[in-house]
Amino acid sequence: MNKTQKDIFGMAILAYYHHQDESDIIVHSPDFDDDIIPVSYLFREFCDMPPIEKTALKNCYGKVLDVGCGAGSHALYLQNNRKLKVTGIDTSKGTVEIAAERGLRDVRHLDFFKLKNEKFDTLLMLMNGTGIISNLRNLNSFFSHIRTLLLPGGQLLIDSSDLSYLRDDEDEEEPGEKYIGEIRFQLSYKGDQSESFDWLYIDFESLKYIAGYNNFDCELLKKGRHYDYLARLQPKMK
Repeated sequence: MNKTQKDIFGMAILAYYHHQDESDIIVHSPDFDDDIIPVSYLFREFCDMPPIEKTALKNCYGKVLDVGCGAGSHALYLQNNRKLKVTGIDTSKGTVEIAAERGLRDVRHLDFFKLKNEKFDTLLMLMNGTGIISNLRNLNSFFSHIRTLLLPGGQLLIDSSDLSYLRDDEDEEEPGEKYIGEIRFQLSYKGDQSESFDWLYIDFESLKYIAGYNNFDCELLKKGRHYDYLARLQPKMK
């Protein structure tokens, strides 16, 4: 395989959109068996979205930033159906290109952590939105950054999963042991391979605790069927 850095999502989304190529994205991790992401799933309509995503989209308001917008499915629903002003951003150049071709009016090739001097009513982070935080050590700086991006009364809608169900009942977390939700992944697509990257899954109670430490309220909006959940975070009123 070619191990240079590749825009795996962009390559797959471009091929699917322009050539109906349904080749899967493969997800690799030293902690799990290989998994697949069907590219068609990244183009799903609202009716095909899981309940957590539908709940998140129904709870968006005002000026919205869709972080990791991909092919634009969430942002386009908000723009076209909810009539909200939406900005989509993604680090994948290919996905941004397709989101624009599909009609998303404000979409940018941009790293969330480099976004400055703009404010929004809703920050939307779905499909395990906590993943971009990478690890628990980054949570405090993450909260500092989202505070700079929220208008008064603004909110962050974010989903994640509690992976503690993977631990055997008799096993207890040892002091100093790596948090079970800190995962390392690598993506491949048709012979091309991404660099490895860190991805964070965090249980709701840990998220709520760290949010409180950073002076944010954290509300559980919906639980999913497989240890996943949707949370709303808002800066506490002074």
